[in-house]
Formats: sequence, structure tokens, C-alpha cells
Amino acid sequence: MTFQTWMKTSCLWLACVLATPVWADRVKDLATLAAQRPNQLIGFGLVVGLQGTGDDASVPFTTQSMKALLAQMGVRIDGPMSDFEQVTSASRIDIKNAAAVMVTADLPGFAKPGQRIDVNISAIGKASNLRGGNLVMTALRGVDGEIYALAQGALTATGIDAAAAGSKVAIGVPTAARIPGGAIVERTVDTPFEKSEHLILNLRDNDYSTSSAVVSAINAKFGGEVAQALDGTSISVRAPQDLNQRVTFMGMLENIEVTPSEPNARVVINSRTGTVVINRAVRVTAAAVSHGTISVAITATNEVSQPNALGQGQTTPVQNADIAVTEPNKPMFLFKPGVDLRDIVDAVNQIGASPSSLIAILEALKTSGSLRAELIII
Repeated sequence: MTFQTWMKTSCLWLACVLATPVWADRVKDLATLAAQRPNQLIGFGLVVGLQGTGDDASVPFTTQSMKALLAQMGVRIDGPMSDFEQVTSASRIDIKNAAAVMVTADLPGFAKPGQRIDVNISAIGKASNLRGGNLVMTALRGVDGEIYALAQGALTATGIDAAAAGSKVAIGVPTAARIPGGAIVERTVDTPFEKSEHLILNLRDNDYSTSSAVVSAINAKFGGEVAQALDGTSISVRAPQDLNQRVTFMGMLENIEVTPSEPNARVVINSRTGTVVINRAVRVTAAAVSHGTISVAITATNEVSQPNALGQGQTTPVQNADIAVTEPNKPMFLFKPGVDLRDIVDAVNQIGASPSSLIAILEALKTSGSLRAELIII
């Protein structure tokens, strides 16, 4: 290879290395605007049209709500009645096709009147299934008691509950449902976006390194001291006063790419499902681990003790039991100082540890002080 060819090859390799994009996130993926926070809404309503799976007469608030609803529509069920009408008096109404429910929703920060939002419906009485029901118009209120949205529509329930001949099958939760776009916004929530001189960005995760990186990226984009870090979570940004310019400014700001710092070392364990998630920042100091389980198997055999033909004994059933104890011979493995995620996974896979065994090993490593990570059990 000539010197000129070697130089061309070296320059091409260097150009490829320098052109390799650096892993980065947009500001909109790392932080949210404080003025954009959602607000929770809640309401009490009635679901009708059920196939006999609703509440019964023993649920008083369902009957009271149905009476109030009918009264608003001019249907009178109280007052003097004939002998025939007394059979279906209010005190004996048995409404199995209706159910009392609690309706919840999240109102986005910049939601405007006329826009639709999703709602969640949950039974609070004795209803066994909300499938096929319709939610009657329900007012959704905020924490201040004001009405911000009205919900109504057909329920989407994915749960199934069927029983016949003593057998029962249940899939999902049939007493909870959802209505996509089931509520119409009636009132907006005042935000400081239009009036405040400074806008606040809140990082999704508290991190001083990432906060400093976001501030540096914003100031490098717009120049000057446009952004200032308030703490590890909040960043103050000076925005233009004109609303049109402010919207354009925020559109440019949220697409700025920032290289965040490495997240904190965490191990998340779900003991109910046996799920274990380990991020790549987890490290383990020098430790030796040996894990084995003891299994005990008891087998019962039913036999019959039959006496001799000339004997005086009686035929007697006898139960014999065999007990077997098994302890697998699993080797001990050694963690060297500073091993990373790949080494941990490889070592655990070598001994064939189950998810429950892996959870026990991680908890023991944390207790011994060898696991350099935050252990979160959910």
C-alpha cells in the first residue's frame, strides 16, 4: 500500500468516525412545560342498557340517582299512586339494567372547549359487568368543584365474565370500562403561558447533569442567558412577549437535541410477576454467590392389607408415604469488582436461576453492600 493510499484510507476512516451521530434526546422528550400540566376530573354517573348485570334494589344511591334523573325528565315516580302503580313504587324499584359508576378523566393543560378527551368508568355498586352499557350524561368536576367537561357515550369494556352449570370464566376486569373521546371539554384552565415573562421547564427525572446540559444547549441555540437552571428539575426560560413569536420560540426550543447524563443505577423488581429490570449503570463489587433450592417431594400410595384366608384379621386400607429430598449441586460464581450488566446476566444464566431465584440473589447482594444500585420493589 502506497503512502497516498494509506492517507486516503485514514482520512476516510476519520471522517466516518467524526460523522457518527452522537446519541441525544430532544428537549420535549426530557422535560415538560409547567403550564402544560394535566388536571384530574371526577364525576358520578349512571350506566344503562346492561343485560341484567347492573345494581339491584339493595344499592340505595343507584335508585336515588335514577329517581333524580327521571324527575329531571318529567317522569314522576313519587306522590299518590293507584293500587296498580304501588307495585312498582320507588321503594321497591329493582334496576338490574343500570349501574352507578365513577367517571374519571385527565384534562390536558391547553384543552379548549369543544375538544374531546378520554374517560374511564368504574362500577361502585354491585354491578358484575358493564359490557354493552351506555353512560348517561355526567358532569366532570375539578378539585375546585367547577364543571370542566361533560361525558356520555357507549362503553368499551374488554373484560368478560361468564358462568354456567357451576363453572365460571373471568377474563380481565368486566366492571371497568373506557370511552375514547367520551367527554367534551366545556371550560379551559387558566395557564401562565400567555402572561408570564419566564416559562418553566420541568425535567421528567431530577438530574443536575441533565439540567445543566439542557441550559447549555438552549443558550447555545438562542445566545445570551435565555435559560437558567433553578435546581435539578426546573429550568427558567425567558420567552418573547408576542404570542405568535412565543409559540415559534417554543417550537424551536423543544426540538433542541441534548445529550442527557447516564441514569441512576436501578434494579426494579416486580415480585408478583417475577419481572426484573436492570439498567446498564448497575455495578457489583467483589462478591461470591452460591444459590440453591431444596425441594421436598411427598408421594402417598394407597394399599390394602388383606389377611390370610384362615386368619382372624380384617381387610384394612393402608396409606404409605415416600419422602424424597433433593438439593441441586449448583456451583458458586464470583463477581469481580466493577462488573457490569452483561456479566451479571451471564453469571445468573450459567446456574440456570429462575426469576424468583434472581430476585433472591439481587436482594442478598443489596443487603451485603455489593450491589451499587437502588433496589426498587413494586
